[in-house]
Amino acid sequence: MIREMTQTDYEEIFNLWKSTDGMGLRSLDDSQQGISAFLKRNPATNFVAIDNGKVVGTILCGHDGRRGYIYHTVVKKRYRNQGIATKLIEAAVSALQQEGITRVCLNVMETNEYGKSFWLKRGWEKKDFLGFYSKSITDKENIPLFDIK
Repeated sequence: MIREMTQTDYEEIFNLWKSTDGMGLRSLDDSQQGISAFLKRNPATNFVAIDNGKVVGTILCGHDGRRGYIYHTVVKKRYRNQGIATKLIEAAVSALQQEGITRVCLNVMETNEYGKSFWLKRGWEKKDFLGFYSKSITDKENIPLFDIK
């Protein structure tokens, strides 16, 4: 079953994220407070896959009014290759379309070979001509929580 993500899902989704190879998690952005703020801003575009009452997949997705952005798309290993990720992506893209968004972007860690292959096989294009730049604009530490495998 695919349903909208809620704040009460946090502990399960965070545990799934931190147990998944290739995930890049940040102490502020991916904290309970950070995810709560993201869900408040984007209440209808984030989804979880549920099996027997447990979260087995997630997609964190939002937009800025112009472009959609996908983060943290994960399915537990034993549930992969069953179409769950495809259903999560379809739900998120459909929700973005309902909000008038016409383009969706995502980032995949360069070391995440599985993730890069996953998105390419589904028709997503790597834009080598684009550079990704980042700057922290807080005095608080937003350090990686886990080494990226």
